[in-house]
Amino acid sequence: MNNSDLVVIPARLDELSQVYIKSDGTPWRPIVHIEDISRAFIAVLHAPREVIHNQAFNVGRNQDNYRIRDLAEIVKQTVPGCRIEYAKEAGPDKRCYRVNCSKIAQTLPEFQPQWNARRGAKELYTAYQKIGLTLDEFEGMKYKRIAHIQHLLSQGELDANLRWHTVASVPSLV
Repeated sequence: MNNSDLVVIPARLDELSQVYIKSDGTPWRPIVHIEDISRAFIAVLHAPREVIHNQAFNVGRNQDNYRIRDLAEIVKQTVPGCRIEYAKEAGPDKRCYRVNCSKIAQTLPEFQPQWNARRGAKELYTAYQKIGLTLDEFEGMKYKRIAHIQHLLSQGELDANLRWHTVASVPSLV
């Protein structure tokens, strides 16, 4: 449920706990937990081939599309002392990622999501507290995909097409 480049738990974990919204908060974002994504994979693996072959599914539930402002409220209710702040020039964000997940519910009844944004926010907040995540770490390249890619580009590890320059430069996953 966490892609900090887009949404959810951008609450500062210091004494000025806040959610900073760069739009008017009206855009929609689908939120799905990795455990529920895993449940979808399992349901697909159990499904007959003729049911899932060459099919695409939006993974999640329709009710798990949230407006950014509603996600901010969930964070505010989860993080003690948190407040919501909108950017001064905050206007509507024309991007909308609201998705229809009816197909997966109808096609794969075994898929039963267990998470929602509120439960995921609580899990993230607890984990952030446990590891002592700081605002600088959260805002740094370790957790921001675009910043990490920009770093790899500046170091010459990726080319302009975002391909590794050499196989030897690919970080080990082990």
